[in-house]
Amino acid sequence: MTATLPPETGAVGGRAEMPLAPSRPVLAHDWRRLVRMGAVGAFAQIFIALSNMPVRLDERVVVKPVLSLGYLTLLMVPFAAGYRVGHQIKREGMPQYAAGAHEVAGGAACGALAGGGLSLLAVLLANFDLREPLVNWSPMLAELLAFGRATWFAVVVWLLIGAAIGAAGGILRTLGPRTRRAVVTMVLAVAGAAVMEPLVVDLAEGMRLEGLTDRLYARRGGVNWTSALGIAAASGVLAVLGRGRIRQARDHIASLEGAKRNRANFGLIVLTGAALIILPLFAGKLTNELLANVGLFVLLALGLNVVVGLAGILDLGYVAFFAVGSYSAAVLTAATSPRINPEMPWLVALIVVVVITGLVGLFIGAPVIRMRGDYLAIVTLGFGEIIRLLFLSDWLSGWFGGAQGITKIPGAGIFGLTSVAGTDPRRVFYLVLAFCAIAIYVSWRLERSRLGRAWMAVREDETVAEAMGINTVNVKLLAFVVGAILGSFSGAIFSAKVGSVFPNSFLILVSIVILVVVIFGGMGSIVGVIAGSAVLIGVLGGPKQPGLLAEFSEFKLLIYGALLIWMMLARPEGLIPSVRRSRELHQEEMAQDAWLRGQVEDDDGSGTQAAPLT
Repeated sequence: MTATLPPETGAVGGRAEMPLAPSRPVLAHDWRRLVRMGAVGAFAQIFIALSNMPVRLDERVVVKPVLSLGYLTLLMVPFAAGYRVGHQIKREGMPQYAAGAHEVAGGAACGALAGGGLSLLAVLLANFDLREPLVNWSPMLAELLAFGRATWFAVVVWLLIGAAIGAAGGILRTLGPRTRRAVVTMVLAVAGAAVMEPLVVDLAEGMRLEGLTDRLYARRGGVNWTSALGIAAASGVLAVLGRGRIRQARDHIASLEGAKRNRANFGLIVLTGAALIILPLFAGKLTNELLANVGLFVLLALGLNVVVGLAGILDLGYVAFFAVGSYSAAVLTAATSPRINPEMPWLVALIVVVVITGLVGLFIGAPVIRMRGDYLAIVTLGFGEIIRLLFLSDWLSGWFGGAQGITKIPGAGIFGLTSVAGTDPRRVFYLVLAFCAIAIYVSWRLERSRLGRAWMAVREDETVAEAMGINTVNVKLLAFVVGAILGSFSGAIFSAKVGSVFPNSFLILVSIVILVVVIFGGMGSIVGVIAGSAVLIGVLGGPKQPGLLAEFSEFKLLIYGALLIWMMLARPEGLIPSVRRSRELHQEEMAQDAWLRGQVEDDDGSGTQAAPLT
């Protein structure tokens, strides 16, 4: 017989929640936790400063003349620490306290400790020569930390700034859910307008709305402070008024079934497709180039999503298929190919490229497919590097050009009507969009097929899947082949877009970035993979492709690593996860909730509601 906790100990399974207890006294803190979090914030401040990020980003203005991107990277840490220190862990039977002056005081204390890290760094920079052990920081850092004044000013001001920003984080904790949501939306809207300045200006020029951007942005970049107030007010109002309607529309679509659900999804797909078709017509080269780069990584991420997200095979050498697709298309279409130069039409060559890449997928997958876990990851990593070194080697230089690569690759001819090349990024984007649509449809159909269900069974537990009669070897080989073919699409378009291919374009870093995109967006989720590509590649850029924030080019790997760590700790299912993947990751929590609701079966197999403990 099962039993549940008494009704008065918590709000589980529809029972009434315990009322909030009065706010705690101002000084009744867990000082050990507060000091520990403040110390982590101080270390983070010092690390960011010594990476030279504030100096490099100081030229990028967010709100003129108040805030630059360099100072913003420093101010985020005490704010996050001040907000986090007031977090209450919900436990059964333990009271929940109302937020008040306790959270504000704790946030101020934690923020002051975090700001003290920069105060300590300012003293060290002024009294010791740190150039030899710490070669990355610039002498301009000391001037930036002191605001061009004396060292004592830097010590005092960063303690005060840290306390003030940390208190702001504590105040955010005291606000109600709707007000907090509105405030966060306002801040993100202003920051987003500053980050997307190149994109907005480019679109405004295409629509002949230069006057709007002249009012919105300063001449040397950044949002004017008056425009920032207007954007914040408008976004706050929309957040308050539109939140309920958006949620109602989302819940309404989720509640639909059968033909109605299919019609609603089809309508959303048509609207999204129409927007993506119309947008490039009003955009300049910058926006179209950015969209084309994002589309190429969407293609690669969709292929890796089949291998990693659906089949659960940790492939760290996925760039090999990208390289094979690029080189195969170059050899078949370019007249400058060293030994073989049939100069096929691009669409005909693409068919051959698909066959070649599929065979390479079988060749790589066959010897490693019986391995699991870390061993499989290491072997695929090795194969990825072997493919790149083969293209680079003198042994095959007579076929693929070695370090000189293959140049003067013609554009992608589409039925002899037009040629798609990098000189016209709009056409490149439309070509990428067409192949993304094909890849999305194929991935969607495969996910819901018998093969897709077999992939997901292997991902959950390969031993159980094999015991159920699934041929795991063939299933995993098919995942390799499908992922290789989708990756070859991106490679063939890449060679036609750039007009040349070199071995250095296919470093192992490309595989890592694609894997980060899949994990960040949500493994197994098509929409999540697209969102992850748009956010990471569109804003930060790819390994060698610029994004909206070109200033972050030398800090991409640092940010990728920080995002990956945060995602694994806070949201392992990804930005937009699939329902099945979320259930797999949170099945223990769901089982615990079921037990607390008394939904577990009794010894006799009945599912009756259990009585509370006495």
